Amino acid sequence: MKILILITAFNVEKFVEKVIQRLPDQIKKEKDNVEILIIDDASKDDTLKKILLMKEKLKNMNITCLSNKENLGYGGNQKVGYYYAIKNNFDIVVLLHGDGQYSPELIMEMINPIKNNLADAVQGSRMIKKFNALKGGMPLYKFFGNLGLTTFQNILTNMKLSEYHSGYRAYRVNCLKKIPFNLNSNYFHFDTQILIQLNISKFKILEIPIPTFYGEEISSLKATSYGFAILRTTISYFVQKFGIFYDKKFNFINEEGPVKYVSKLNFLSTHKSAYELIDNHSNVLSIGCGEAYTEKKLTNDKQCSVDAIDEYQNDDLNFLNSYKVLNLEKDKLVINKEYNYILFLDVIEHLSNPETFLKNLNKEMTLKKNCKLIISTPNIANIFIRIMLLFGQFNYGKKGILDKTHKRLFTLSSFKRLLVDTNFKIEKIIAIPPPFPLAISNNFLSKSLLTIFTFLNKLRMSLFAFQFMLIVKPKPSLELLLSNASIREEKN
Repeated sequence: MKILILITAFNVEKFVEKVIQRLPDQIKKEKDNVEILIIDDASKDDTLKKILLMKEKLKNMNITCLSNKENLGYGGNQKVGYYYAIKNNFDIVVLLHGDGQYSPELIMEMINPIKNNLADAVQGSRMIKKFNALKGGMPLYKFFGNLGLTTFQNILTNMKLSEYHSGYRAYRVNCLKKIPFNLNSNYFHFDTQILIQLNISKFKILEIPIPTFYGEEISSLKATSYGFAILRTTISYFVQKFGIFYDKKFNFINEEGPVKYVSKLNFLSTHKSAYELIDNHSNVLSIGCGEAYTEKKLTNDKQCSVDAIDEYQNDDLNFLNSYKVLNLEKDKLVINKEYNYILFLDVIEHLSNPETFLKNLNKEMTLKKNCKLIISTPNIANIFIRIMLLFGQFNYGKKGILDKTHKRLFTLSSFKRLLVDTNFKIEKIIAIPPPFPLAISNNFLSKSLLTIFTFLNKLRMSLFAFQFMLIVKPKPSLELLLSNASIREEKN
């Protein structure tokens, strides 16, 4: 396997040669398969001169020297190195700091889990044996800061790492090809961002214990600004699970094609609420069924007869009474049978002209008896969106309120007005809280948050509801009213 040892160097003229000398003999002798890439990040001392002299001195080793024309920062320097690894078809890249902060002697322990297919990335952790970090000279404020940040990050990412803040890393290069590390920060929290990206892609991250040592390079890291940067980047990743914020560096899976949604039937959601509203043995038409989780449960548990419509072909829905592919923007919806309920959940916002669609739907429903429409949409005036706007953020993403496929956005008032103007009578409004169980798993915390937001919805649903679900019925059209009036006149 081709291995690249990436040594980042900034003002390390006193240390970089010692780092090379401390590499294991196995690495030094593997000239054909191991390359040492040292990137000087526009150092202000004689680091570059030292590197060039060392390269000339150690001709028995495969050393390549690069120098950035301007300082790219800790993360920016890594980006150049990882792109070099990709472009030159390396299998594994190992990150070492040029100040000797991490032990070069342990480099084979970093590489072997990847070589043996036990991991896709390896992190040398100082916090697996926590008190050894203090013995190694980690200041108390850094120790407790590391511990606190890691605990917070584990809660939001569910990754369960012993730390996120070590710069001793090894990566499978094929994995780096599949994540947008180029979008990451040029600052020190690059290391956290790349771990999150690997986790999003479901690559296996392994930690091994390493000793703690502080070199001069650590002085360029300002603990307070670093801590806030870590908090911002972790929260940014976390809130995207609610679909209220978008950052491409954390939203790069399945960029093309339809997004496959997961079931929302095990917590308070539009789908669960709709399921509970529908009576046993009902005839149901579902418009925009997606993966049809609700429709399947209605069929199996309530013995309903369900017909479904969606834009995409899906051959795994044989439990449905019928399934039809229909483009709601281009094709006219025709209802040829009697239904007790029509489901139209989280679809109306995808239409460029919902008024025309609802007018046609009202006309179709008016001809049926006792048919109710259950319709839902996100609340663009949700408190999270308002906070985003306060800070000048309004980013579309793959899911949630600001799904990039959404064409029309509604507040409670505008949604009600849309339905009234298209001749529907509103019977009931249900406020749906944010999908906390999807973001932080269905645990005690998410259930507590659902309870809190359910209470807040009762106080002011227009502010706190994440979605609105309305149960409506078509009002008789003027044509029908005139027809009925004519019939009564004839009978008299």
